[in-house]
Order: sequence, then structure tokens, then C-alpha cells
Amino acid sequence: MTKSDFKKEDIWCIIPVYNNGKTLKNVVLGCKKQVDNIVVVDDGSTDINVTHVLSDKQVVVIKHATNQGKGSALMTGLKYVQKQNGKYAITIDADGQHYPEDIVKMISKIKGQHDLIVIGSRDFSVKNIPAKSKFGRNLSNFWFKVETGLSINDCQSGYRAYPVNYVVQLNLKGRHYDFETEVIAKAAWAGLRIKTVEIGVHYAKEGERISHFKGFWDNLRISRMHTKLVLRKLLPFPNKKLILRKENVIYKKLFKNPFKVLKFLLKENATPIGLAASAAVGIFLAVLPLISIHTIVIIYVTMRLNLNKVMAISIQNLCIPPFVPVACIELGYYMRHGRWLTEVSFHTIFGQFSTRLWEWLLGSLIIAPILSIVVGIVVYIISKLLQDRGNKEVASA
Repeated sequence: MTKSDFKKEDIWCIIPVYNNGKTLKNVVLGCKKQVDNIVVVDDGSTDINVTHVLSDKQVVVIKHATNQGKGSALMTGLKYVQKQNGKYAITIDADGQHYPEDIVKMISKIKGQHDLIVIGSRDFSVKNIPAKSKFGRNLSNFWFKVETGLSINDCQSGYRAYPVNYVVQLNLKGRHYDFETEVIAKAAWAGLRIKTVEIGVHYAKEGERISHFKGFWDNLRISRMHTKLVLRKLLPFPNKKLILRKENVIYKKLFKNPFKVLKFLLKENATPIGLAASAAVGIFLAVLPLISIHTIVIIYVTMRLNLNKVMAISIQNLCIPPFVPVACIELGYYMRHGRWLTEVSFHTIFGQFSTRLWEWLLGSLIIAPILSIVVGIVVYIISKLLQDRGNKEVASA
């Protein structure tokens, strides 16, 4: 698509709604000022009759008989827009959190594009922003970095512009809020570009805002989705590409400019949470009985997950023999026999190595996660303190 063939009717707005009767009409009216084509997906609302309320607003209303989740509502809207030959779909929540006038910012970004996802980055300097929302955004940004290698400053925002024909081809399984986690990761894997645009946001006071985000269940779904995405990323098989791009892999430049590569490796995912995760992964793998191949496995995993390789490889030295392996063997022996191995010698360790290897594995499955969490927390605290000190020094300079 070029700027010359970009038409207003190519843009649709999708508004998923579930029991947002108080704010829906204003959101729809605001969107109508920006785009002509709007589809409202009523995901089983019970507070109002959405079709009746919007009967004179010249919008398409699609109704789910029961509540199926935000992801399902978005997919319903995307498939409908595709059938109408729409090129882009801008999604906006019906709860009044987003400002419809920011649609113009989305449109300005996608003009002349065909493979770009735009995410509205919310201004979290406004009033009434819940602390859990800030934490959740930072955590989602980190996992997106791990899964794709890309840095986006608001992966949780539901205010987005999707290139419809590409997105509907992705193999998406999420049906709730996990959909928005899955779609951008798989889109990045498929070769689509992802950019952000600054948008305003309105958070009502505590107790006034209606949110259908179920804290425990939706966080569980999102965590499960991140787990699936990370495990898939660890597999050495390529993902299906919808857009073929020439990848600029920095490691290929190693022999041309090793100093630049070293500088990149030192700074790679060097946020406090990134360094903590790198340290945790390095420790976890170092504790396992991966005899003679610890470093190789750590390099592979950190490359696949875009973690800081220098941190992960360096931190593994905390687990060099004999202390950690012996501790794992002792715990594994206790798990098997109900008593500790009292004679630790060359004969009991190396002369009975096949038996000790099994006990090492058993013990490491307990010690590895515990030690990786402890080390990860320590690294995070130290990194955060150093970062804060550095920020203060810069500010005072």
C-alpha cells in the first residue's frame, strides 16, 4: 500500500464491549468523528442492549451470545473487517480509558504502510494510575523483549492499529487478555514491524472505573501465554514468515568489529530486570548436571531469549564444583533414601558416578529454581541501586 492508494474507507475501528454501558456511547461517538467504519463487538453484555443503544449511530454491531473474552471479540471484529476488504483495524476499549481523538495519531503512522502494527503508548504520568498497572506494563515489556528481541514501551495497551490481512493469518490461541500478548509476539516473529505512538489515557478514581480484568485468572492466562511463547522461542525451528526481511544479526559482524560486538553484549538487555533474568537463567542451567556443556547451553538459551550473555556466562562460576554439585547429590540421595550421604569421597562420587548423576539431577531440580530466584533477586536489587545512583548523578550534573 502506498500513500496514493490509501483511502479513508480502508480504516475500520473495532470496539469490543462487555458491560460498559455507561461509557460505550461516548466512545462510539468520539470514534465516529475520526473514522466512518466502526464495528462494535458485543461480547455478551448484560447491562444494556448494545444493538438498541447504537441503533441510530450507523455502526455495525456483532453480538456474542455469551461472554467469550476480549481476544475472541477482537478476532470476531478482525475477521469481519477482512470480509469488508478493510486494510487496517484500530482497536479501542469501550471503558473510556482511551481518547478517540488519538485515532488521528494512529492513522498518521499507518499511512502508506501495509505491514505495521502501531501500539498506543499510554501516558502514565497522569493521575490515578494504579501501581499494579505500572508494574504489569514493565513486566510485559520485559517478556516481549525476551520473546522477540524488540523493545516496546507499552505492550499492554489495547489501543492498537492492526494490518488486518496479516494478523488474521497468525495462529492465535488467546481468547482473553492473553490475545494482546500473543498477537504482537507472533506478529514480530512473522516479520511484521511494530511501532508505538504516544497517547493520552484516563483512569477514573479507585472504585469508579469499571474493569473486567480478572486479576488472578487473567494474570494466570497471560503468564501461561508468556510461558508458551518462551518455550516456543527456545525451539531451534524457525517460525512461519509472512514478511521476509533481511535480518541484521550483530554476531555476524564479530570478526569485522569485535569491539562493537563486545559493547553490544555488555549492554544487551541490561535493565535491572533483564540482568536479573539473565543471572537467574545462568544459575539455573549451571546447577543442572549438564556436564561439560554448561556454557554452550547457556549461550544457546540466552541467544534465543535475547538475554545478557555476559551476565549469564559470568554468573555460572558461582556453581563451579564441588559445593553446588555435592549439595545437589546430597539432596538427591536424601530424596531417594531418606537419609544423607555421609561418606563423600572420590569413590562414592566418581566410582558410583551413574548413581550419583541421577541423584545430582534430582537434587538440582530443587536447588536450581531456588538458587536462581535468590541470585536473580540479589542481582536485581544491586542493578536497581546502581541505576538509581547513576540517574541521580546525571540529574545533578
